[in-house]
Amino acid sequence: MKGTVGELGEFGLIRELTSRLTTTPAVRVGPGDDAAVVAAPDRRVVASTDILVEGRHFRRDWSTAYDVGRKAAAQNLADIAAMGAVPTALLLGLVVPAELPVTWPSELMDGLRDECQVAGAAVVGGDVVRGDSIMVSITALGDLRNQEPVTRAGAQPGDRVAVTGWLGWSAAGYAVLSRGFRSPRAFVEAHRRPEPPYHAGPAAAGLGATAMCDVSDGLIADLGHIAEASKVRIDIRSGAIDIPSQMNDIGQAVGVDPMQWVLTGGEDHAIVATFPPDVKLPARWKVIGEVLNPSALPQVTVDGAPWTSKGGWDHFGDMES
Repeated sequence: MKGTVGELGEFGLIRELTSRLTTTPAVRVGPGDDAAVVAAPDRRVVASTDILVEGRHFRRDWSTAYDVGRKAAAQNLADIAAMGAVPTALLLGLVVPAELPVTWPSELMDGLRDECQVAGAAVVGGDVVRGDSIMVSITALGDLRNQEPVTRAGAQPGDRVAVTGWLGWSAAGYAVLSRGFRSPRAFVEAHRRPEPPYHAGPAAAGLGATAMCDVSDGLIADLGHIAEASKVRIDIRSGAIDIPSQMNDIGQAVGVDPMQWVLTGGEDHAIVATFPPDVKLPARWKVIGEVLNPSALPQVTVDGAPWTSKGGWDHFGDMES
């Protein structure tokens, strides 16, 4: 569709965006009414929300609108999965300038829709308003399907720490993009469009995971959230973490130890969890550490020692993670 958001108008834009959506059996009332209605067979709803701001969380010269849509949906749906729930629905709050071409929010919605389909969810509604810059606010909903939620507070000394999904790929892609390059493409795409292992969250709950979190702020930072909530110490074994050869090549080219990306790079949305030692884990899970009794050391250590290098995402800190 040609033209700008201002030329199309609020209700024309809403019609354009909602016309691109698909639905799921969980959606009883979709876009077009005062509110959506989503089935909650468990009678409990898991909810998460995030805001993405242009220039802070995405750049239009690095990512297409479709990329931003996929990423915005993924980071919220991953939070749902990390509670052990199945994603069901997503709501969009969108702020855009009037002069923005209509193609941008349309492609954004395509990205949201397609990522929801990967997770088994659907976009069920939202709001659009005019503003000076682009902001994307997402609320995701999920269903526990009669499981108890897996929080950050249940890790016990003796538990094993395991992860599934990518680690450090988004941070390596960010390093590539920030230096003006677009390859290796796999790492650039990992930064633009993370691929959370949605199925692994509910599966981990079924296996008896004691604590769980998605890796959005960095492995050390997110395990720190678990350690703090559970009042334990977690030790990561660096030798248990595989680093792809291409990531080593990128690290050598930019002068960064790739282990830094693996341990402190965020936005991969892998899932990390703690499990009792007698749980037999599927092959997709990689054991990378253990839960210990609290001590005077930091709550998360690497090979028994504090990790002193800078890293980890902080929304009120520097742009680079």
